[in-house]
Amino acid sequence: MSKRRLFFFMSIAINIIGLLVVAIKGLDYGIDFVGGTEVGIKFSGAAVQTEQVRKVMDEAKFTGSEIKSYGRSDEFLIRLPNVVGKDYTSTAILETLKKSFPNSTPTLLKVDKIGPKVGAELRSKAILALGLSFLMITIYIAFRFEFLYGLGALVALLHDAIIAFVISVMVHDLGIINLEINQSTLAAMLTVIGFSVHDTVIIFDRIRENREKLKNMPFLDMMNLSINETLSRTINTVLTAVLVLLVITVFGGAVLQGFAFVMLIGFITGAYSSIYIATSFVGWYLESVKKYDLHKETYATLTAKAKAA
Repeated sequence: MSKRRLFFFMSIAINIIGLLVVAIKGLDYGIDFVGGTEVGIKFSGAAVQTEQVRKVMDEAKFTGSEIKSYGRSDEFLIRLPNVVGKDYTSTAILETLKKSFPNSTPTLLKVDKIGPKVGAELRSKAILALGLSFLMITIYIAFRFEFLYGLGALVALLHDAIIAFVISVMVHDLGIINLEINQSTLAAMLTVIGFSVHDTVIIFDRIRENREKLKNMPFLDMMNLSINETLSRTINTVLTAVLVLLVITVFGGAVLQGFAFVMLIGFITGAYSSIYIATSFVGWYLESVKKYDLHKETYATLTAKAKAA
């Protein structure tokens, strides 16, 4: 807690800068939400460059084709928007690539085909799912905690969602991992939100127990003690999940890679925010708004002041 101001304001700065960068660069929606055909291709044999694939697709009259690296130099993601009067099939794309690259063997990794109406419907339902999840968790927090602690948990929740979202968009823009906004990344975000709240609940529960048992301990020391008492549990729980997600991210292949990476970032930030954001917000509120001296005043003193007010 001695470093709470540093981490609290550093996180605020990262969130603001990250959101500004995302707003400037824009979002890259997956085929799930915009409609069209998306094909994952892997080449075996002679090396094939992105520009070569793009030139072949243009010459074959695949209108509006978008080609990008799919995580490895020999893997490509070919996206084709819905065009009236044209039906792009994975078979046609594969045959075109086979003829154009006789020294390389293209292999189909995945195929997604979504109509424009279905894509728009999925996008609206995705936004609704996120909104409902936040609403339900907010209701749970309101019943589970006192207002101040519930507000701290909600701040940590928003922090985790934004950080995971921003890092995912930046990693995608750098071409390191394919992290388009699709149903897979959305599912990962919803999982991260649930995990983040769970970790914060554990720490706040310990603070609630200790403030009754240690009424005469300075409030800041009591918060520190509560965090340290639950620290091994927080680290061990997160570490087991992180190790599994790290393996899936590296070896799970292109289909699972995006989902695992978003969860990996979210789980790490979830543990971080439970320690440095949720509790720091409570401390900041008591010091800055209520004007309490947390280094000296105990929970008994704070309660007495609250009743007097």
